[in-house]
Amino acid sequence: MKVITDHTREAGVRNLERELGKITRKVATGALTPPVAITPDRVREFLGKPKFDNEVAARTAVPGVATGLAVTGIGGDVLFVEATATDAMHGHGGNGLTLTGQLGDVMKESAQIALSYVRSHAHELNIDADSINKSFHIHVPEGAVPKDGPSAGVTMTTAIVSLLTGRPVRNTVGMTGEVTLQGLVLPIGGVKQKVLAAHRMGLKEVILPKRNEKDIDDVPQSVRESMTFHLASRVDDVLKFALESNAKPKFEVA
Repeated sequence: MKVITDHTREAGVRNLERELGKITRKVATGALTPPVAITPDRVREFLGKPKFDNEVAARTAVPGVATGLAVTGIGGDVLFVEATATDAMHGHGGNGLTLTGQLGDVMKESAQIALSYVRSHAHELNIDADSINKSFHIHVPEGAVPKDGPSAGVTMTTAIVSLLTGRPVRNTVGMTGEVTLQGLVLPIGGVKQKVLAAHRMGLKEVILPKRNEKDIDDVPQSVRESMTFHLASRVDDVLKFALESNAKPKFEVA
């Protein structure tokens, strides 16, 4: 979740130029009569299989998995945050929380705040006391890739609430934002890159902090028109937009 640099931005432009070059060479060497329309349906014909699989629906089919948005060294990306629970309180630091996935200090703090918020608001969130006192494990896959940055709080909170209420996260939604112990949603950076990543992955909705509303104007108009933006001031707003209305069976304790 590093801030994208001019160097990495230029690398992204070069990658796009290479892909366009492949298309033009195939058109030039093929038995095609110009002009040739490069439509979305014909991209696979020229470039082969997609390099990115749309796995959001499969990953979020069960409670406890939320789809977050991040800025990495090569632009925006989609990160899945997984939460599970066990009976024994054996988390690191004695707080019943285990974190994996090469998370940096900022993301570790976000996870601790997320769990503290859920525990202190369990009654309002319709979570029973027995569930909230278990030991939790939060994992962000692709563990070989270091991850850090102040924008994963809402995703971690949503994953925990999803797990404990049995309500899966809607598979059309990506989210970003930081949370406080009082449940406020704080603004983040990289809105344009994150929204573009969501669009690339086939997501139709993005949850953003209310104070990032002005940054939506930086997103290309064609992408803005195909997306729905939900603005959240508090965690309650995030959960309203993110979670399915019908609960599946609660998690089974490992």
